[in-house]
Amino acid sequence: MSCLIILTALIFGQFLFSQGQASVPQLKKELLQVVEQKRQLLIEVSDKIWEYAEIAMTEYESSRLLEETLRREGFQVDEDVAGIPTAFVASYGSGKPIIGILAEYDALPGLSQESLPYKKALKDGGGAGQGCGHNLFGAGSLGAALALKEIMTKHALKGTIRLYGCPAEEDVGGKLYMARDGLFDDLDACLAWHPAYETSVDVEGSQAIDDLEIEFLGKTAHAAFDPWKGNSALDAVEMMLFGVNLLREHVKPSVRIHYVVLDGGKVPNIVPEYAKVWLWIRDANREGVKTVLERFKKIVQGAAIATGTSCKINHKGSYHEMLVNRTGATVMQRNLEWIGPIQYTEEELAYAKRIQKETGVEEKGMNADIKPLKETPEYPEGGSTDVAEVSWITPTLHLSATCAPYDIPWHSWAVVASSKHPLGYKGLLLAAKVLATSALDLLLDEEIRNALTKEFKEKLDGYTYQSGLDPDQKPPIPVKEDKK
Repeated sequence: MSCLIILTALIFGQFLFSQGQASVPQLKKELLQVVEQKRQLLIEVSDKIWEYAEIAMTEYESSRLLEETLRREGFQVDEDVAGIPTAFVASYGSGKPIIGILAEYDALPGLSQESLPYKKALKDGGGAGQGCGHNLFGAGSLGAALALKEIMTKHALKGTIRLYGCPAEEDVGGKLYMARDGLFDDLDACLAWHPAYETSVDVEGSQAIDDLEIEFLGKTAHAAFDPWKGNSALDAVEMMLFGVNLLREHVKPSVRIHYVVLDGGKVPNIVPEYAKVWLWIRDANREGVKTVLERFKKIVQGAAIATGTSCKINHKGSYHEMLVNRTGATVMQRNLEWIGPIQYTEEELAYAKRIQKETGVEEKGMNADIKPLKETPEYPEGGSTDVAEVSWITPTLHLSATCAPYDIPWHSWAVVASSKHPLGYKGLLLAAKVLATSALDLLLDEEIRNALTKEFKEKLDGYTYQSGLDPDQKPPIPVKEDKK
């Protein structure tokens, strides 16, 4: 059956669940009702994760909250997966098909913020905040899983739903380790979403990236008395970065290179013997990144030779670009349009406009209009995600849902302020409904799954997923501090 026929069946509800017991449209209506029934639970979970505001690889309270909630709701939960204490897999049901849903919950450092429409830190002296709305992400995905479980139980639906607790998307990339360890290998499809300031099914892709740390080791000396006796690791960093910035003229327009200096010495009167840089290389695909990486390695080696230092490149990990599945995106788009856009109160719109005023963008309020499916560009706009790793293992569908005022700066206090507010809650609930209804289609209709798989295999073109991590590379788990 063609994708067009499948989608026509979806729109008009012309296929029925097992032996005529319930039509798919009726099951979807029940899913929406369950999400609404669990509204308060989902908001409470979201708010707690917002308050915990735990950064990458330290999401102990956030992951525990999700795990405990899932257990109470009848899921089997496997903790500490892929060697990460804050990663988990929660399952309900048995057998095929197996549909995955991704959940994230890590915060960003330095973005402490009260739930107010103007900048005001929640914690004195700094602190983390949900500047990407991952508290909403985790709770919204939870809502989809819980609603599906209710309907699967009530109607004896076959198959398995898995909710993946995925830590550290903002930094380490927890899905890198989960993918390398095969946790997604038996999925028939996977769904994810992300808070945004627009609502759309994502088909524009993402950039591939290499995550690198570069270390130089030299020799100390007195910077004024006998600097000729030293070899400056900081000189090597400066020379390397000069080379990187010259390189920018000679790479494709799709390439992005950015860095921060993590260590450049301790005091000015000592020639630094150690320096470290954290640098990312991005391009439209893995092959493009590899090409730039080879040139970059030569720049690093040249800087070390020129300064009489030694160098080391630590490859922290690599993300693929997103492998877009337009067949799956079309299924998700139909469900999104069927559910309809978010509606806001005047009070909520006033809150949004105040945030826009405070951030210096036009006071347009919220933009929850459902965008039509776009074309998938050859060169996606900037940005990378470890969700892309999953997309090369199984067909992956991705949604963006409006959770914050239009055009505000992302990864900022303004997103934190929107993520513990009805603006964010409404996006959370929409995402839960779209993921749940789309997952139901995948559970019940083999022809839809076959169509997704056909496109997926055609785009793989014989490629087998290869992790960007070394086989023995362990997750960088911070030492957990005891609370007193």
